[in-house]
Amino acid sequence: MTGNNKMGYSMLYFDEIDSTNEEAKRQADNGVADRLLIVAGHQTKGKGRRGRNWESPAGGNIFMSLLLRPDFAIESASMVTLVMALSVAQTIREVMQLPAFIKWPNDIVIEKKKVVGILTELHMKDACNWYLICGVGINVNQKEFPEELSQTATSLWLEQREDAGGSDIDSDRLTHKVMERFEENYALFGKRADMSDLMRAYNELLVNKDAAVKVLDPKGEFEGTALGINKLGELLVQKQDGSMENIYAGEVSVRGIYGYV
Repeated sequence: MTGNNKMGYSMLYFDEIDSTNEEAKRQADNGVADRLLIVAGHQTKGKGRRGRNWESPAGGNIFMSLLLRPDFAIESASMVTLVMALSVAQTIREVMQLPAFIKWPNDIVIEKKKVVGILTELHMKDACNWYLICGVGINVNQKEFPEELSQTATSLWLEQREDAGGSDIDSDRLTHKVMERFEENYALFGKRADMSDLMRAYNELLVNKDAAVKVLDPKGEFEGTALGINKLGELLVQKQDGSMENIYAGEVSVRGIYGYV
């Protein structure tokens, strides 16, 4: 199914697909223009960060990928992940009235459990011919998780069930609201192609801010205190010796000292 809307993006919907990110790539390689949103009811090969699988059960969760062909420099591309993370967290707070926070750079957590994962991929033929695919997976109406995930993952339904009497959440409405917020934030981001105009809002929802963290860097792990992001989206971490490190997402992960958050 395909459709258009008033916010400037077109949408393709699939009941089932291998991966919305992969479909977005196929569409891009076929010459589809900027701002195509791929939405699926079920993914058979969902993708997570660093090649991990993303659990994608059918049943009212949100699996979507947005194809973007930005006009800003490629150096700013990685920050789109942060723009989307902020947009999703704000939407969950506004629509669901749930205490969603951002775990830098691209996960959304509620009560220290992951409810959203975001994977942004850069595809480049040359410096002037490139595009982004921003994939978002939101655990919306999932009622249970495998035992190995139950301590670190949750869904919006599980978090709000006592207040909503167990009724399912409208995934279509939530998707629309996320995109509405993203359009606003992406426009602000595009003014300077950095996080200058969004940095304060992002840091206010950053679960890592002023918290003790462990930085898992292939060059060597270290611990410190996360102070928030700078305008380039880097996480500022004050090491135990007082020195400051600017952490670029890339292959680096940040964890709480005693667990995922």
